[in-house]
Amino acid sequence: MQPIRVVIVEDDPMVMEINAEFVSKLSGFELAGKASTGNEALELLEEVHPELVLLDYFLPDMNGLSLLRKIREQNFPVDVILLTANRDPEHIQTIFRSGVSDYIVKPFRFERFQSALEKYLQTARKFKDHRPFEQADLDAMTGIRPYQAEPFTEELLPKGLNDRTLKQILQFLKGQASPLSSEEVAAGTGLSRVTVRRYLEYLEKKGDIKMEIQYGSVGRPMNKYRL
Repeated sequence: MQPIRVVIVEDDPMVMEINAEFVSKLSGFELAGKASTGNEALELLEEVHPELVLLDYFLPDMNGLSLLRKIREQNFPVDVILLTANRDPEHIQTIFRSGVSDYIVKPFRFERFQSALEKYLQTARKFKDHRPFEQADLDAMTGIRPYQAEPFTEELLPKGLNDRTLKQILQFLKGQASPLSSEEVAAGTGLSRVTVRRYLEYLEKKGDIKMEIQYGSVGRPMNKYRL
């Protein structure tokens, strides 16, 4: 694959040289030209036919958004990455809607610049392959990670307990505002008091629920449970 030809559009000479030096450090890219105004950039695009434009927003004759729109109106087959200090949310949203590959806020480190161009190079190579894209290819281009459900692992319960009943009791306790005795949980779930007591004791030992001892005026103290 031939190197990606890059045009830099930047009105600050010092920043222009820094960006040009950054491009020179990256394999797979070559600098095809430099422009300090929007009109110079349009003439340069006609002349050198680059694949990628590194575009500043603040230019002497027009802003980067205006130039981007002219590039799109004239159907230049070129991709654009913004390198700019412009942080205005409305401008940034409009710029993305006008079609840019990335948006890098000045001042930036070389690592961010490198990451943007290397990602662009990977995408360009996929287009050059001329093979139908899979969803994984598009996900890699957009940076979206496909959803992966967590593997279901049923809790290893002591003999005689099952996950369904455990969840039934926990779900019932979730809707209660005050602690309940095992008899009250049994009545609310339709399970036997013996069964409920075993599950409540298990959950309390695990720390999933809390047990409170309530003392009445007569009789033995009662154990009550809550989440």
